Amino acid sequence: MSYFTYILQSTIDYSFYIGYTQNLEKRLNEHNAGKSKYTSRKTPWKLVYFETFDLKRDAIIREKQLKKYRNTKYLEKIINHK
Repeated sequence: MSYFTYILQSTIDYSFYIGYTQNLEKRLNEHNAGKSKYTSRKTPWKLVYFETFDLKRDAIIREKQLKKYRNTKYLEKIINHK
């Protein structure tokens, strides 16, 4: 079973959201359906980046690393070097 760390970007204000999941498509649909309180205000979202991990722990660690760097330029650099 795979886990994913992902970055979404709002098409409204171009802000980013970082999370992890086992099912990228389902999670993106949940964000766009307003099922997440934070992301419901900025729908629609598009998936702009993801990484795959074998272990849930590794996906969570990577999510926390990315969240430390809330600098937009840093996230854009990661996204553009996929």
